Amino acid sequence: DHRSSAEVWYRLMNCGLRIPAAGGTDAMANYASLRGPLGVNRTYVQVSEPASDPAARRDAWLAGLAAGRSFATNGPLLGFSAGGRGPGEEVALADGEHTIEYAGFMRSAVPIDHVEVVHNGRVVDTVQIAGNGTTADLAGTVTVGESGWLLLRAWSERSHRLVFDLYPYATTTPVWISVGGRLPTSQDDAEYFLAWVRRLHESAANHPDYNSDAERAAILARFDAASERFEACRRADRD
Repeated sequence: DHRSSAEVWYRLMNCGLRIPAAGGTDAMANYASLRGPLGVNRTYVQVSEPASDPAARRDAWLAGLAAGRSFATNGPLLGFSAGGRGPGEEVALADGEHTIEYAGFMRSAVPIDHVEVVHNGRVVDTVQIAGNGTTADLAGTVTVGESGWLLLRAWSERSHRLVFDLYPYATTTPVWISVGGRLPTSQDDAEYFLAWVRRLHESAANHPDYNSDAERAAILARFDAASERFEACRRADRD
């Protein structure tokens, strides 16, 4: 469920983790018939210069994805900018409140019910859709006083016969907002992941099938590092 997954993604970004949008699956050919053909969920990446060499095209695409110049979709096409920056780019601001202008579009071959601008996990603009639900253009402003992010998403309430998925959905990678050079912090979201990591740590600690004590220690150390990362976020927001 794309919106349920997005809620977890939003929480991670509220803890300062800059994770680009991408479409993918953990199910390969032997499961594909359950959800339609491979490639239902796709990743589009903006690259600066088209290259003739296939390896150079691949490297440019991967670099663009790592930089967050992307949107993920099973149908709708999106464009978005905020503060003159595109997805994956940063708007750097001094301390204080600022008004940021944003703009974008949605185009779709199937009707879409909702086109929304999301700021730090909260919908701040619901965009009017034209063309029988297939076209939207947007422009607006949002006031920010702390670091965070802005993205554009589009989705429908129900499935559509031309989209082999639960429902039409697309999202851009955010435009990152940095106020005073700080990362976003959220005590509530940090505590959400601290509880999650504690459960994973307990399960991993009790697992009997490690190849060695060293492997067990390495796995548990990763969970300890995750706990430290989210604890730092929790303290920063509380302080």
